[in-house]
Amino acid sequence: MVNHVEIAKSYDTLVERFVEWAQSRSDIRAAFVIGSRARRDKPADEWADLDVVVITTNAEHYVLTQDWVNYMGKPLLTLIEPTAAGDEKERRVLYEGMLDVDFAIFPFEKAKQMLQEVEPSQTEGQLANSLGRGIRVLLDKDNMLSDLEKIKPPSAEAFHKPPTQGEFLNVVNDFLYHAIWTAKHLLRGELWWADLCCNCRLTQLMLKMIEWHTQAEHGWNYDTWFNGRFLEEWTDKQTLKELKATFTHYDKLDTSKTLMASLNMFHRIATETAEKLGFHYSEEADKRIKEWLTTRV
Repeated sequence: MVNHVEIAKSYDTLVERFVEWAQSRSDIRAAFVIGSRARRDKPADEWADLDVVVITTNAEHYVLTQDWVNYMGKPLLTLIEPTAAGDEKERRVLYEGMLDVDFAIFPFEKAKQMLQEVEPSQTEGQLANSLGRGIRVLLDKDNMLSDLEKIKPPSAEAFHKPPTQGEFLNVVNDFLYHAIWTAKHLLRGELWWADLCCNCRLTQLMLKMIEWHTQAEHGWNYDTWFNGRFLEEWTDKQTLKELKATFTHYDKLDTSKTLMASLNMFHRIATETAEKLGFHYSEEADKRIKEWLTTRV
């Protein structure tokens, strides 16, 4: 049985050790927690990781070395990945107890410049979406972070703007184009490539249409979060039911069935969205593509 309280305490211990260590390092100038363990809405559960932004005058050192992560606990493994925003690097660490910590390392001068451009009243854009949901300052030796906690939560109405007719058709045509692209690789026997497109490219486009479909139904102030987070809570039951058939296994017949199921689902939500927004849908192309696929896959 997972003990949420004990896990939270374990993460708190990691944070306490990090702060104690960072206080003693002159090159660590600031640090703060973002994500679910600082979020006001939908706070962390027992499965949530810990996201720490570290601002330092020696970023390369903390990216390229790993001995320093031992101070916080006993790591099972560590790796380097690009940060989700800001074009920097983060060191991810899996500690004992499967405690997952992401240390996003930001150079001091770059962070300082970014922070100087922050408007506390900002409610639009990636920064508001990342920081406006809540942060927790751990360390601020240069008083850099005073305005961050004042950033307002993202305005869903501002952040989720309705698409133009052109933007809508571009997603539709992108999906239909890559449906044929997937089928051709499947017919050639390149199952890996076909599945990769089906499970990645097509699902990404499907997600965008699901967001528009949901917002067209509930209004543009309806929060659909980002990258499909909490999709199970904000989209409709029919869409969730149909989604079960839109991810394929590494099997030619299954990929063929998945492709057609994805095409049918996309057609439904896209045409419903087009109707609500008063948009044109690529009906002729959709029809011809379905006819072509039906006789080949």
